[in-house]
Amino acid sequence: MASDPVTALADEPVDHRFKGLPPDAQTAGLTVGQLARQRRDLYTGGFTTPVLTLDADALEHNLAALGAYAARHDLAFAPHGKTCMAPQLFRRQLAHGAWGITAAVPHQARVYRAFGIQRIFLANELVDPAALRWVAGELASDPDFRFVCYVDSVRGVHLMDRALRDSPARLDVVVELGAGEGARTGARSDEDCRAVADAVAATATLRLVGIAGYEAEVPDADPERVHAYLRRLTGLAVEFDKAGLFGAEVEEIVVSAGGSSWFDAVADVFAEVPELSRPVLKLLRSGAYVSHDHGWYKGLTPFNRHPEEGGLRPAFRLWTQVVSRPSPTQAFVNAGKRDIAYDLGLPEAELVRDELTGEERPATGVRVVKLSDQHAWLETDSPDDVQVGDWVALGMSHPCTIFEKWPLIPVVEADGTVTEFVRTFF
Repeated sequence: MASDPVTALADEPVDHRFKGLPPDAQTAGLTVGQLARQRRDLYTGGFTTPVLTLDADALEHNLAALGAYAARHDLAFAPHGKTCMAPQLFRRQLAHGAWGITAAVPHQARVYRAFGIQRIFLANELVDPAALRWVAGELASDPDFRFVCYVDSVRGVHLMDRALRDSPARLDVVVELGAGEGARTGARSDEDCRAVADAVAATATLRLVGIAGYEAEVPDADPERVHAYLRRLTGLAVEFDKAGLFGAEVEEIVVSAGGSSWFDAVADVFAEVPELSRPVLKLLRSGAYVSHDHGWYKGLTPFNRHPEEGGLRPAFRLWTQVVSRPSPTQAFVNAGKRDIAYDLGLPEAELVRDELTGEERPATGVRVVKLSDQHAWLETDSPDDVQVGDWVALGMSHPCTIFEKWPLIPVVEADGTVTEFVRTFF
């Protein structure tokens, strides 16, 4: 590429597309990079509420923690990019040792390619003919590009084969083993997986390179059930290898799993994989770790079970402002469903910053009890807990539905200095 598309993001103008940024930055005609170089203070530098921020120290800590974990357990790492859809963070994940980036749908893969991602694992069966032809074109035009996707049905294999018959490139696929009845996608039985593998072998357009799944979908998941499912998955890889289903031209066998709740189980079971006919790429795909959260994943992370392995820190903070205090027990801040993740629980009030003095204190006695489109309803214990104009920081659950609401996110150092902006593409 003639220029670096990630670096070029700094050349975007600061304008009305981006929530929370200082209005005077647009008036002055600043670019995102120029605003970052000014190193403004989040609280006094003209930022407007609501504004979502990422903690610089927590972000770097999380990136390093999972990179180190994967390396320590001999796992390749393809973090799920759907969490953040942020090319700047993809680059940092790769710098921390990631093998590539996982996608869920073709749009995400197209974003990745636009920003130079050379290895994409698409954790879905891809049957859209237009998307398949696009992938084939990317493979044909770039010999260094690696693309792998799921197959989980014989019909899906037939549809993929039909769409790719005029393509010179063969598409690498892994059979997805479903996590059980009532779970999400994937072939439900070992026999179904064998049928899908045989269907792939009968085509000239697809190449079977491994097996994969998603252990967080195991019904009534607990360590025993999750480990059992993962052993079924690795057992199929061993069986397929013995049966010669991986062609002679396949250089490595892919075995992949891993969300953000059970990567310890993935490490356990993948360490048991015996020596196969060729090297095994043990690919972990956790994504939510990059920002972590204040609720859902805070409770589910495997680091709770293994604190000796490290830990993650919540990196998000949504700063809102009290715009109404109609009673001693009720207050309203100016952020709601349009700004806040709420699908895995209501946000939690973390901090209150006095608008007049700048003093920060824990949000003791302040609770979010309801969300409207543009308001969060606060319940308070005391009339003194918050006042009109105070800034209230909210912690949230589920990074995937936080990132998607904010196209440009300030990264903030501990002293409140904004040092960069993370651009998202949803």
